[in-house]
Amino acid sequence: MNKAKLIENMSKSAKMPKATCKTALEAFIEVVGKTLKGGKSVVLTGFGTFSILKRKSRVGVNPATGKKMQIPAKKVAKFKPGKALRDMVV
Repeated sequence: MNKAKLIENMSKSAKMPKATCKTALEAFIEVVGKTLKGGKSVVLTGFGTFSILKRKSRVGVNPATGKKMQIPAKKVAKFKPGKALRDMVV
């Protein structure tokens, strides 16, 4: 499901205009992004936890040339689903 379909489904489920749902979704994404950038996690009980994972630098192989190369350390966003979400999926 893409962003447009998500907004459409939110609109139907909440019985709200698409524009309102789009604004709410974009605000949610912005707040989660800023919080993660600040080094904190976002916990939505039952739904899941958004957090930052720090990956160490490592040696990788360029598939085109076969040469070894250094992959730098970086931070990546991580999502761990909560129990209620896991139970909905199963």
